[in-house]
Amino acid sequence: MTSGKPHCNLFTSVDQSVPASFSVPRHCRRHSENFSERSPVLRSRTAVLIFTLISGLPWSAEADEPSASAGSLPRSTPEAQGVPSEKIADFLRVADEKVNSMHSFMLVRHGYVISEAWWDPQTAEQPHVLWSLSKSFTSTAVGLAVSEGKLSIDDPVLKFFPDDAPAEPSANLQAMRVRDLLTMSTGHQDEPRLSRDVTDPTWVRSFLSHPVPHKPGTHFRYNTPATYMQSAIVQQVTGQTVLDYLMPRLFEPLGIRRPEWDASPQGISIGGYGLYLRTEDIAKFGQLYLQKGKWHDRQLIPEAWIDQATSRQVSNGSDPDRDWDQGYGFQFWRCRHGAYRGDGKDGQFCVVLPEQQAVVAITANTGDLQGVLNIVWEHLLPALGSQALPDNPAAQQVLKQLSTALKATR
Repeated sequence: MTSGKPHCNLFTSVDQSVPASFSVPRHCRRHSENFSERSPVLRSRTAVLIFTLISGLPWSAEADEPSASAGSLPRSTPEAQGVPSEKIADFLRVADEKVNSMHSFMLVRHGYVISEAWWDPQTAEQPHVLWSLSKSFTSTAVGLAVSEGKLSIDDPVLKFFPDDAPAEPSANLQAMRVRDLLTMSTGHQDEPRLSRDVTDPTWVRSFLSHPVPHKPGTHFRYNTPATYMQSAIVQQVTGQTVLDYLMPRLFEPLGIRRPEWDASPQGISIGGYGLYLRTEDIAKFGQLYLQKGKWHDRQLIPEAWIDQATSRQVSNGSDPDRDWDQGYGFQFWRCRHGAYRGDGKDGQFCVVLPEQQAVVAITANTGDLQGVLNIVWEHLLPALGSQALPDNPAAQQVLKQLSTALKATR
């Protein structure tokens, strides 16, 4: 097994970030078997005391001086943040046994990393392919461009690409808005096919020439090319790729080193996938959303955008027991238990639990995404208590030893 970037052969396989029974997109196949206010860094005793009073947690010396190197989230013991170390160890054992295969895990509570693990040969410093979790970063770029007055989510898509539009665009294509791209409700019955063959039309032109049989906004259809169009629109209105646009606005403020993001033949960040980040980078992104876009003293993302992006904008099913039927926002899925998430093929997750003030970051190479979430709900969610717990060095040592002994099966 290798741990580098997977070999790429675009648009020939199923993206498993949604179950196959749910019109999963056929956009690419990589051989992935290769492999606030509640600030994340509380800098003083006063800040921690204020947080403790607000949250209702008893004072904990463990949270007084978090250990945080430059650009990293602070660390704390699980017990100081109301979580028994034994319960996290139970989660790791079950995940290691039932998920084929976990690659990494990080649990953040009240802004503190309380558990982290990498399945050998994965490492903390190794960027991991995010697959469709990339979509949540692309929609963030759209939100920032909206906040800067560069576009509106109610702008028609054709407005940005007059030279690529069909000679006689259909009424449904003319009605398609940026909002419809964000909510996967473009009106397509099937996904547009995008090709790397340089003799084929540009990806934007291919998208705009695809039939739109449904009225936009009325038919949910998972659609990775729609995310590419968001990326293309951001580049059109800013003159920068989504990657370059997000560097000073998101990645640098979060202490995320310049990542890799694959591009189309036209030099546009793919948007719907192709981003590579470390596990802690995923956790930081989730923590930023949990904090309603605020990082230290800066409002990086407007709170109103985060509320829109992570709320149910369209219906995508009716089964109360499936996490793919709870509604869809702006490139974020609603989950059971009041949570929301970005996710991607093979088990890449950024799960945000606002009620529990927690973030779960996971990377994996598995075909059972619902199974991963089931383990989170069954083993982690009940362990997120409302009160700090007595210190438990023995259980913490067991958890530490377990976390460093895990090995990926693929």
